[in-house]
Amino acid sequence: MKPPTLSLHHHLHTPFLKNTTNLSLPRPTPSTSHLSNGHFTVRMSLREDGPSVAIVGVTGAVGQEFLSVLSDRDFPYSSLKLLASKRSAGKSLRFEDRDYTVEELTENSFENVDIALFSAGGSISKKFGPIAVEKGSVVVDNSSAFRMDEKIPLVIPEVNPEAMKHIKLKSGEGALIANPNCSTIICLMAATPLHHHAKVTRMVVSTYQAASGAGAAAMEELEQQTREVLAGKEPTCKIFKQQYAFNLFSHNAPILSNGYNEEEMKLLKETRKIWNDMNVKVTATCIRVPVMRAHAESVNLQFENPLDEDTAREILSNAPGLVVIDDRAANHFPTPLAVSNKDDVAVGRIRRDVSQDGNYGLDIFVCGDQIRKGAALNAVQIAEKLL
Repeated sequence: MKPPTLSLHHHLHTPFLKNTTNLSLPRPTPSTSHLSNGHFTVRMSLREDGPSVAIVGVTGAVGQEFLSVLSDRDFPYSSLKLLASKRSAGKSLRFEDRDYTVEELTENSFENVDIALFSAGGSISKKFGPIAVEKGSVVVDNSSAFRMDEKIPLVIPEVNPEAMKHIKLKSGEGALIANPNCSTIICLMAATPLHHHAKVTRMVVSTYQAASGAGAAAMEELEQQTREVLAGKEPTCKIFKQQYAFNLFSHNAPILSNGYNEEEMKLLKETRKIWNDMNVKVTATCIRVPVMRAHAESVNLQFENPLDEDTAREILSNAPGLVVIDDRAANHFPTPLAVSNKDDVAVGRIRRDVSQDGNYGLDIFVCGDQIRKGAALNAVQIAEKLL
């Protein structure tokens, strides 16, 4: 069987930041789009009728990706406020042919801000998220601060957009929307269409998580360690406290009293909330692997109703935001490199679970870019639902 033609969108890689006073995204002509007839058209992102947008944590890996995604998708905005810590305030950033100055995040940062995209860590979100809401902003938060709050929707737009249908932009009332954990997003993008068809009763997930999940500093350390090990030097271990290059280890999230780490429990709790099913059984083992960006996950699904692999493959092929890479003859399946810097989540290795009788179980392998769909893209898609 020939693999389907891939429709993944190509994106420029946003490098992790260096200590510089001039931050700039690698978009040579960001304010124009090239048409097939050879003419150029001005992008319509900056529009008077668009919402005012603030990005909190703009100098981080996900913050930079927010900008890349906003530009790639021509997200409309009437104004753009770039916020970060006091240390980064005053730095210059060029975006869509305009120069911006990074401002210090303060309690007064959200006056007349319609949408605030947060990716600055849980403590910052807990402090400033409610302040932004009080000012009338709709906050899309990428941290874990509010995900399990019953009053706050936890949203993957392709999966459960109805959870945020009550939130209206420019209504005079602010609101919080939580972005799920990257592993949860990537997993549920593939598992949900199958769940809707046959109802998942149990899910076993093993993750292979990239450095990007731990931020720009972790990505830099992986590159540095690789150079050091190849040169016969002792690797620098600041982020993970152990060698990452040419190694893998249990995810660095704190271990809980039940033996699971926080990352594994996020998959369990967030899946139940997003699917609105407290009875679905979920177990996970999360592993950090020496990949620069894009997570991979092995997912075993057990169903209430029978589902054969051919039907599953058809369902996944027609699901939004997914691309099937499942060529058994060529041993060609999803890889982190294939999805890096791309929007779509790739799924393959679609096969019947032979440990179960009948067609009540499937194994699939999923890969998705943690910084894009696992973080920035999902948040911007949530913002698009508000327009």
